Amino acid sequence: MLFLRIAALLNNGICGALVVPLLAEQPFYKLKQSAIRYIYRTMSSETGEPSRQARPRGRPRGFDAAAALEAAMKIFWAEGFDGASVDLLARETGMPRATLYQVYADKEGLFLAAVAHYAGTRTARVGAALRQGGNLRDDLAAFFSAVIELATSEPKARGCLISCVLADAAGTNPRFRAELERRFLALENRIRERLEAAGPEAGDIPARAVMIAAIARGLMLRARAGAGRDFLEQAAAEAVRVLAPPRH
Repeated sequence: MLFLRIAALLNNGICGALVVPLLAEQPFYKLKQSAIRYIYRTMSSETGEPSRQARPRGRPRGFDAAAALEAAMKIFWAEGFDGASVDLLARETGMPRATLYQVYADKEGLFLAAVAHYAGTRTARVGAALRQGGNLRDDLAAFFSAVIELATSEPKARGCLISCVLADAAGTNPRFRAELERRFLALENRIRERLEAAGPEAGDIPARAVMIAAIARGLMLRARAGAGRDFLEQAAAEAVRVLAPPRH
């Protein structure tokens, strides 16, 4: 067999370059793939050239998972779930499609990871505004101020990833609906905790917590639609006046 002749020559120290002419003796298709690999490795070792090895599958060199997730969050925030194509996400995050599917399973998985990232890095600041240690009126004013800041801080991504984008994408998607409900409840529970600390002056705490959260979401939606900061601040000031009227 041709392969055995070639192997014998190589084992006897014959230069691989002299073996190559033997390839012309038989049609190329008769060489098995294993023989080709064997010859290539041997010739590479003789010439001092490193044999080319396949890179292990996985994340590309220099891949920054945190930066990629931040970029994906901003794309979803600006473009919406449907508007953020996989090609756009891969290009803007520097994350190959193969890596996206390997790490997040699919576009939905990446979106939910982006929502979790948004909750941890953005809405957490809004909730923290309710724990300023002042009276209820001041804390509500700080809360709505944080809402407006979040809704208008990104020129290309106004509004809220949860109240606007996730709510829009939920539709008939059970994963998104469950995530939306979970995020809504998280904010309402945070507000309720602050109202409970205020005591009797807070009124019907469960109902008022839902109402305050609904006002915050309304401000987010108006910002998404293009409302200016001054308009939003006026609406927020009126909400604070109604929810926690000043004492005389």
